[in-house]
Amino acid sequence: MNITVNQKGTSEVAIVESGDVLIREVQDALDLMANVRYAHDCDKIVIRKENLTEDFFELRTKLAGDILQKFTNYHVKLAIVGDFSQYDSKSLRDFIYECNHGRHFFFVADEQAALDALHGV
Repeated sequence: MNITVNQKGTSEVAIVESGDVLIREVQDALDLMANVRYAHDCDKIVIRKENLTEDFFELRTKLAGDILQKFTNYHVKLAIVGDFSQYDSKSLRDFIYECNHGRHFFFVADEQAALDALHGV
């Protein structure tokens, strides 16, 4: 795993890069948040869709809700980069829509959109 920091003014965003699935369960998300905070002092994170277990995108598992609740509790904002068009679940599409209209979580197509969203909050 490689973490770089993108800075715009006083806003800093940690960009996580890895070829592996980094978040399979809630504890993995907590570990990632702790790592980013300790090593880079960032409370905004960009991660790729491929770094999340597919169970995250099955809302009935409640994994997405549990993980995003932890991000909320620890005041960490998150942008997930990827192509979400492959998912045909109306519930997931609604979930993504609602997240993208909030100020904490974003599901975006590319890294620049993720940085724009996170630097803007």
